[in-house]
Amino acid sequence: MADAPKNPVLLCVDDDPDVLRAVARDLRRHYGEQYRVLRADSGAEALDAVRELVQRNEPLALVLSDQRMPQMDGVGLLAQVAQVSPATKRVLLTAYADTDAAISAINDSRVDYYLLKPWDPPEETLYPTLDDLLADWKNAYRPGYGGLRLIGDRWSAEGHRLRDYLSRNNVPYRFEDVERDEDARATAEGAALPLVILEDGTRLEAPEPRDVAARIGIRQEAEREFYDLAIVGGGPAGLASAVYGASEGLKTVLLEREAPGGQAGTSSRIENYLGFPAGLSGADLARRGVAQAERFGVEILSPIEVTSVRVDGPYKILTLDDGRELSCHALMLATGVDWRKLPADGAEALEGKGVFYGATMSEAIGCEGEHVLVVGAGNSAGQGALHFANYADRVSIIVRGDDLAKSMSQYLVDRIEAHPSIDVRLNTEATACTGDDHLECVTLTERGTGEAESVTSSYLFVFIGAAPDTDWLPEAVARDRKGFVRTGPDLTEADLADWPLERDPYLLEASVPGVFVAGDVRADSVKRVASAVGEGSVAVAFVHQHLASL
Repeated sequence: MADAPKNPVLLCVDDDPDVLRAVARDLRRHYGEQYRVLRADSGAEALDAVRELVQRNEPLALVLSDQRMPQMDGVGLLAQVAQVSPATKRVLLTAYADTDAAISAINDSRVDYYLLKPWDPPEETLYPTLDDLLADWKNAYRPGYGGLRLIGDRWSAEGHRLRDYLSRNNVPYRFEDVERDEDARATAEGAALPLVILEDGTRLEAPEPRDVAARIGIRQEAEREFYDLAIVGGGPAGLASAVYGASEGLKTVLLEREAPGGQAGTSSRIENYLGFPAGLSGADLARRGVAQAERFGVEILSPIEVTSVRVDGPYKILTLDDGRELSCHALMLATGVDWRKLPADGAEALEGKGVFYGATMSEAIGCEGEHVLVVGAGNSAGQGALHFANYADRVSIIVRGDDLAKSMSQYLVDRIEAHPSIDVRLNTEATACTGDDHLECVTLTERGTGEAESVTSSYLFVFIGAAPDTDWLPEAVARDRKGFVRTGPDLTEADLADWPLERDPYLLEASVPGVFVAGDVRADSVKRVASAVGEGSVAVAFVHQHLASL
């Protein structure tokens, strides 16, 4: 009989034996049933323990280290831990006098958090922080057993779509490439790829994401036919609306066509979101939002696409892509935006086969040893470049303009300029993509001279502006010339020609009463995660006012 898998490890480090005992005691008291707590009294001993755990393939969830230690301080130790075990969460335990060093460690050494001594009572100052970090670690942890098997060709667009769906919905899976894995080829012989093998052995040949979702328990069926509030779009704005609506007693359903988190959910790291000094990934933000919404009773249906909506008096009736209908009193549009397509020859044919839109985390590991190209100059492009630089030999950022700082936050510009594996190509465009079954070469053209250069690359990630998906809305919902939905004081007299109420539209209300808009899909909105969350929550106040008037 095989040995049972060992619990993940929490490693605490301090050269003061009394403090070390106290830390280990508090960790065992709260986490002892799920984790093994190990101790080390020096940085060198801790680093040896980390290397040994990695060699034995034993999961190391978190290292909690004191700052002031002889020979190797906490910042130095945690920086080396990041190199040996990148997925491990790293926390610095420090005195108030050393907070400057702790903040520098977050900026320079990618420490996840710092805690001040003393940490009493741990229920208030220690456990909540570690609970969050460990939840993030568990979300990303992929043990070598369990979960789904996904067998396919790594350059298949269908396979990429399925991998991306599973990753963004936090479904554990193991990808096996038929090109490189003989056992995978034998298992999939004669089957239509991609092939998904469930834990019970069931085989799904060339499934759509919703086919897999139905078999693994992701909800797609609504519990009722009518809701107080229906939300279309599960990005930050939609999740915020869901949390505030349901927490205030509204029967709420959220419909998401891909995965909760929206475009923000694909971000490798969001570093300027209030309350997270070390930043958090888009996947972490989405996971937290989903857990919070479900706690208040929100029904989240995915992958479900809304194809049309019609208005019947005070009711809004949504038609779903499978023909079903849902109705509601108040409708929240939080559909966000899609990345614009790259206007390069050959790019469309190679989409999902080396040309990707957004920072698709499912492809990051495949970039090892590669030259990765990132097209775009916004924060998403910068974060993506920094993320892929953890895997690729080299990352080139392709920028149409002459100054990266014009559209990217300065903290990202500084980090990119300091990174030895990242270069920036200004005044340059990607004009052609070539390859047989996958991307092999990208033509880069200098805008001033027209000089073209062929660059060998199998990975091109595109972040070039965004377009709203609003074509499915009725004409009565007013939009600007780019398709963004106008609301409140931005509505024109022509937009309100058929407005049926005596009152004016509320601040975030569209040209149809009871239809509200939040986040990037709203005309002239601030394209930031915090702004989307704020709009999503504020809009619920207007929803209540609307419902009270019915």
